[in-house]
Amino acid sequence: METSSIYDSLASLLVYPGDDYHQRVTRAARALAAVDGEAGLLLAHFAEQIRNFSVESLQELFIQTFDMNPVRSLEVGWHLFGENYDRGTFLVKMRQQLRRFGVAESGELPDHITHVLAVLGRMPADESEEFAVACVFPALEKMRAGFADKNESNAFKNVLDALAALLRACYGDLLLESTAAAPALRVLQGSELQ
Repeated sequence: METSSIYDSLASLLVYPGDDYHQRVTRAARALAAVDGEAGLLLAHFAEQIRNFSVESLQELFIQTFDMNPVRSLEVGWHLFGENYDRGTFLVKMRQQLRRFGVAESGELPDHITHVLAVLGRMPADESEEFAVACVFPALEKMRAGFADKNESNAFKNVLDALAALLRACYGDLLLESTAAAPALRVLQGSELQ
């Protein structure tokens, strides 16, 4: 399976759930299982957790999990830069990357995890490695830290954990070098602001 398809299938689980959400989960779990066993198991567990959820229940959980809780926001740039000037630069560079790889923008900002994963899956290997280590993984770790409350059981944690497992499988030891420090904006090609 192509790298872009794998990241796209994961990204499809990090959007507001629609009528086909359960089918998307099943497809993503199969796709990830073929690439990384741990990631596939995490998504299989997610599928089991939400098996009896109605679409409305999934939508409510999604909103409570990601939209009403800033520490779990799905905007990568926000986790990396907060609301300072560098986030604006990151947004511009992400928009350039979306155009570069022919990824259509949705109603979400260009730094939304769905856009970031689409770009990551289409980048050449050397660029995707640097982008994953400098930007994607550090932001993902901040999102996952938003689930630190051991008393809370939230099924969506498994989706983020599956993404982390996939990134570890793809980039291994390089992620150990990743720090929470603000990444260099140079990791995105097309650094000329237009």
